[in-house]
This record gives sequence, structure tokens and C-alpha cells, in this order.
Amino acid sequence: MKVMLRRNAQGQLSVYVPKKDLEEEVVEQTNGEEGRILTLANGWQLAFNDLDDETKLPQTFNAKRL
Repeated sequence: MKVMLRRNAQGQLSVYVPKKDLEEEVVEQTNGEEGRILTLANGWQLAFNDLDDETKLPQTFNAKRL
């Protein structure tokens, strides 16, 4: 699914999912077999295989919901 990552006014990483009209803050980041895994405030876990610490934001990525 296509999602947009950005930093909000407080500097917290947030994810916007256009198909669901959902915007949530990231509460946890881990590395797994599928790449970087972001856990959202609503409990969703999204896996990103092309995300690293030096990525410029805001940007749209393909993510896999776990």
C-alpha cells in the first residue's frame, strides 16, 4: 500500500494512509526481516524495505501491513 511519511510540528514521525484517510504517529521503530518496521499509535505495523535514517521527508513509500 502507498503511504506518506513525514515529521509533524513536534518532530515526531507520522504516517498518512490515503486509501483509509488515516494519519497516525509512529510509536516504535524496529528492524526485521522485511526491513524497517514502524508501529503506529493505533497498533498497525507497517514494513518498509527501502527506508533508512537519511531519507528525506515528506515522501511516499510502498509499505506492507503486517
